[in-house]
Amino acid sequence: MNLKFRKEIGQHIETNQLSYLFIIVLFIVGLIFGAVIVLAMHFTQKQDLLFYVNQYFTRIDEQQILINSDLFKSALFSHFQYLLIIFLLGLSIIGLPIIWVMVFVKGTFIGFTVGYFVQQYGFKGLMFISTTILPQNLIIIPVYLFGATIAMLFSGQLLKKLSGRRMIRFTIEPLIQYLLVFVVLFGFCIVAALIEGYGTSYLIPIVKQFIN
Repeated sequence: MNLKFRKEIGQHIETNQLSYLFIIVLFIVGLIFGAVIVLAMHFTQKQDLLFYVNQYFTRIDEQQILINSDLFKSALFSHFQYLLIIFLLGLSIIGLPIIWVMVFVKGTFIGFTVGYFVQQYGFKGLMFISTTILPQNLIIIPVYLFGATIAMLFSGQLLKKLSGRRMIRFTIEPLIQYLLVFVVLFGFCIVAALIEGYGTSYLIPIVKQFIN
C-alpha cells in the first residue's frame, strides 16, 4: 500500500512537473525580491527595523514572549489559515492568480527576513536564521508549495471543464482526493508548529546571546 502510494505520488509529480517547477521558481523569485528590498532600504528604515528587533530580544530577556504552548497554537493557526486559504482558492476558477500572489509574497517575506538578519548581523545572523527559522520552514515551505501546486491544478481543471463546450458530468471523487491531500498537508503543519513551539523556542534565547 505504501509502495503504491509513493508510486502514485511520483507519477503525479512527473506528470505535472512543469506546474511544480513554475511554483518553485515563483517562490524563488519572491525570495530574491525580498533580499533586494533589504538592499534597497535606506539607513533610517534599517535602524527603525533594528529597533523592533532589539525590542523583541529584550522581551526574550524579560521572558515576555509567548510560552511554548501559546507559540505552538499561534504557529499552528497561522499555518492552517494559510493552507486553508489556498485550499479554498483551489475550489474557485478565479483562484489561480491569487495563489500565485500568495506564493510570491511568502517567498518575499522569507527572503526579506533572511536578507535582513544576514546583512545586519553577518554570520551571526545566518546562525540565528539557521537555528530559529530554518527547522520548521524545511517542512512548511514544501507543504505550502505542494499545496499551492495542487490547488492550482485543481482550479485549472475546474476552469477547463467550465469553459468547455460540451457538458461534463461532475464527479465527487476528484474533490475527495483534493480534500484528502490537504488533510495530509494539515498534518505536516502540526509537525512544523510543534518544532516551532517546542523546539526552536528553546534555542532562541541561546542564539540571541550569541548574536549579542
